Amino acid sequence: MTSPSSTDPFYEAYDRDDVAYGMTASAMLSAYLNQVGGEGDVYDLAAGAGRDTIALAKSGFRVTAIDISQRGLDRIAERSATDGCHENVNVICSDVRDVDFPTGTLAGVVATTMLDHIPSADAAVVWDRICQSLRSDGFLYAEVHTTEDPGCDQPPGCDSSRPVSETASAVVNYFRPNQLAQWAVRPESGLRILQYAERIEWDYTHGPEHAHGKAVLLAVRDGHHPDWLGQPPSFPRRPRPQA
Repeated sequence: MTSPSSTDPFYEAYDRDDVAYGMTASAMLSAYLNQVGGEGDVYDLAAGAGRDTIALAKSGFRVTAIDISQRGLDRIAERSATDGCHENVNVICSDVRDVDFPTGTLAGVVATTMLDHIPSADAAVVWDRICQSLRSDGFLYAEVHTTEDPGCDQPPGCDSSRPVSETASAVVNYFRPNQLAQWAVRPESGLRILQYAERIEWDYTHGPEHAHGKAVLLAVRDGHHPDWLGQPPSFPRRPRPQA
């Protein structure tokens, strides 16, 4: 009998009681949802067990969570039912490269460590599809592993003494410094960057303590100007006195 783990490379990671990668939404995405909100259809690409999916659904978006791991999608369905947001969640088991992206209709796309899990040529194609799918007030949140990651076979990551992630082998496309930002500012991408960072992260959400090199991007359609105060908010408005 075929075991689930033989067909689902992330089965064990998402089958744990303490699910791998945690269930806390990405901080920059959470800040955007709290400050700006919105409504409409959103794609969560490589959604995993749904740490971003649930936050999006609770914010009122209709979320299509897409992943190659059926076990991860099962966890999303379970949690969305428990959290009372299941009516806003649809799951699709698919490779992101096979997904049909509607043109100019999505309120947002989330791609948390997706573009680095497929070959670079495929990532460029999917990136273009993502950008073309966004409506005029759409947003894009993306995270990728960079060459600073200690699991990378290129410098500076390969020269790092920091511990490597247990799932480093799943990353096949490490982004060069500034590469994700350069993609975002190309005229054909049609985006305006709200926030971008490249950093080292320490991860305790799965396996032994390890480090990552990451690039994190939050962008909106060029010409869209939401009430974004930053993450953390740099200059928030003071509360108005009670009348």
